[in-house]
Amino acid sequence: MPIKVKQNLPAQHILEQENIFVMTEQRAMTQDIRPLNVLVLNLMPTKIVTETQLLRKLSNTPLQIQVEFLQTVTYKSQHTDSSHLDEFYKSFDEVKDHFYDGLIITGAPLDFIDYEDVDYWDEVCKIMEWSKKHVHCTFHLCWGAYAGLYYHYGIRKRDRIPKLSGIYKHHILKKNAPLFRGFDDVFYAPHSRATEITKEQILAELFPMAEKLQQLRKETKEQNKELQGAVNFLYKALFAIGNYVGEKSLQSVVQEMNTLFVELENVLK
Repeated sequence: MPIKVKQNLPAQHILEQENIFVMTEQRAMTQDIRPLNVLVLNLMPTKIVTETQLLRKLSNTPLQIQVEFLQTVTYKSQHTDSSHLDEFYKSFDEVKDHFYDGLIITGAPLDFIDYEDVDYWDEVCKIMEWSKKHVHCTFHLCWGAYAGLYYHYGIRKRDRIPKLSGIYKHHILKKNAPLFRGFDDVFYAPHSRATEITKEQILAELFPMAEKLQQLRKETKEQNKELQGAVNFLYKALFAIGNYVGEKSLQSVVQEMNTLFVELENVLK
């Protein structure tokens, strides 16, 4: 099915040469089809290359997809012509009142820079917070995945010396995960990165969260919005971490926390 983009987007010509159906907004208006609306926060310096790569992947679906590109206003790209950004990109203020089926947050060449030292970090945080209520599902890529883990769960990436580079064997631990549908149980994939988040870091986050939840349970037994928010956050965080790690040893912890969550839900009613 076609990808809907703005007229004259450079990626349009490249994809059409690859026999990928790209539809302009003008033609899409003649069709009565509700597309999947996807917003892309493109943080890569090579904007046009990244646009083409993402659109190529998004085209591999039976759904019609309408794609919009988002840029930061606190930092202007030095590698892409401003006229391209003005024509094909929107600012957060232009999209903040809209709702999207999906958000893609790309990577950025920021391996050894602390998050708080990134020029547009506050703006990216604002977008990630906004996405909780305005986006059905967010997909974090590369540095964007590190940023998401840090913002949502407080897990900070570590420098890796030497850099990890090569093709490595992977085992699927959660076979029903939709991202791995169609994969073999064992597959090979390339890695090229100078930072990492270890399994031990993720596991270590479980226990402070469990203790916090148990403490909150002791402190109050009446309706409390702050408590409700904390319970929901910890519940989602535990299951997100459990899905990421995929270790059988996590199952008992998650089950225990799930039981505790249900008990607290009953107290709050």
